Amino acid sequence: MRDGSAPPPPPAAPTDHASLHSTEQTRTYPCGSCGSELHFDIKLQKLACSSCGTTYELTADTAGLAQEQDLRSALTHLREGRAIAPQAQTIQDKEIVCQNCGGHSTFSGSLTAERCPYCATPIQRNDVHDAPDRIPVDGVVPFTIDEKAATAAIEQWINSRRFAPTEFKTYNRTGSFTSIYTAYFTYDADTDTFYQGRRGDDHTITVGSGDNRHTETRTDWHHVSGNVRNSFDDVTVFANDGFDGKRIAKLEPWPTQTAKPYSPEYVAGHLCRTYDHDVEECLTQATATMEQGIDQTIKSDIGGDHQDIQSRSITWQKMTYKHLLLPIWLLTVIYQEKPFQVYINGVTGEVQGARPWSKVKIIIAAVIALLVLIAIVAIIAASKKK
Repeated sequence: MRDGSAPPPPPAAPTDHASLHSTEQTRTYPCGSCGSELHFDIKLQKLACSSCGTTYELTADTAGLAQEQDLRSALTHLREGRAIAPQAQTIQDKEIVCQNCGGHSTFSGSLTAERCPYCATPIQRNDVHDAPDRIPVDGVVPFTIDEKAATAAIEQWINSRRFAPTEFKTYNRTGSFTSIYTAYFTYDADTDTFYQGRRGDDHTITVGSGDNRHTETRTDWHHVSGNVRNSFDDVTVFANDGFDGKRIAKLEPWPTQTAKPYSPEYVAGHLCRTYDHDVEECLTQATATMEQGIDQTIKSDIGGDHQDIQSRSITWQKMTYKHLLLPIWLLTVIYQEKPFQVYINGVTGEVQGARPWSKVKIIIAAVIALLVLIAIVAIIAASKKK
């Protein structure tokens, strides 16, 4: 989906440490020393075997950077694909047979990498990221916050929630804590905008006389017009469902400029989601963000004390995008049959999440505060009688 011409050729045979299973269209990463499974070790930034400790350098291009793609070409391919096969891009649930133990597991929705529920073998689907009707992954920002550091951040965040139920704080026994790569699109654009509007300049005058004499602020308005240019780099849009979007947004900023060319080696041993919303669906949010930036530039160009933008015409020039996988540590705790999720940015360590409130703790705190207030009033009253 890159150049507006023919669909891309089938992917070349992998040159990494993976073992392909053609019947299941999956891949695993067996250790060459003991036959156990490799995973991407966050601390070492290598593939490592948890059984024998053997490590392997990544065959991925760790020195390169993810490349931007032409947005207009991608949109053309998407629209042509929808016209030919409207349902082609729907991700179907798929039952996978683990090639290590023979157990069956189901990949639901946009999940593309998980662990076998019976033997914990990391399994990746090849038929999603490589499908001709899907937008390929351009890059990945690998985890740098390992499980130990993520656990410490979660515990600090939870312990600082004084009115959280005690049961919620025992998440290590009641919750699910996992590493997951989530799907994002980033957008770049150069814009040229012609605008018309008004500039307001304040001045102060004195009115009235005698006791009614006072100053008032008046605004003089006059018409303005002009051109402004903006350049946007890596405006990020989250492309998955099933998460709290507002809290996910607070995990920003992401170091997207450091994204490496995509290799499934980075995903080995971690969960992964492909996008639920494609590059066109996410574009609406991206352009809204850019238009806010354009409006700020226009107001700065107008100057004065007040600005009124009456019309603007945006010319969208160069427009590119990247499809990235970004790392999140996800804690899910079920409390009173309701899920609560806490997210950690897998690079910066930023923590955002939801927690339940303990009614008992709130009532106790309110009673204590009331008793303290009554005691203070009593002391003040007693001191006045002396």
